[in-house]
Amino acid sequence: MMQPILILALTMLLIMAVYNDLRWSRIPNWLTFSAIGIGILLQAWVGGPEGALSSMAGLGVGMGLFLLPYAFKAIGAGDVKLMAAVGSMVGSFGATSVALLSVMAGGVYALGAMGYQWGLAATSRKLAFAAYGAFVTGGSTGMGELQLPFKLRYGLAIAAGTLLFLGGIQPFGG
Repeated sequence: MMQPILILALTMLLIMAVYNDLRWSRIPNWLTFSAIGIGILLQAWVGGPEGALSSMAGLGVGMGLFLLPYAFKAIGAGDVKLMAAVGSMVGSFGATSVALLSVMAGGVYALGAMGYQWGLAATSRKLAFAAYGAFVTGGSTGMGELQLPFKLRYGLAIAAGTLLFLGGIQPFGG
């Protein structure tokens, strides 16, 4: 069970990150780097040297899991740093759970955005065509059809994954 002080710090981080992501399409360094420092200090305060090590491991896991999507330009650098900050507060097992839950929330978010933009029937057609292109022909046929005319804010998905984790959904422990 997470300490209330860590839950409060994490909640404040998520509120500020989502606000900035929605308002300016970016999650600022001052927020993520401050949160990483606060996460390490709070974990050290609560758990001593083991807490500090757990925090740094969580930071590494959170950042590491989101570097590949960043390399493929699927998410922004602020999202990677936000996940690192969350990891610094929840530890390595928590960061793994939050990352998985965030990816799942991001998928639901993307499907909802597609459905909103194109309607359910057109979204289903486009997804079927893209899947056919990817799995049957081995290419990227139809992938361009899935481009939304607006940018998704992945900070929302990270916040949703974190809240699911805090709500007790912990597929990898924590």
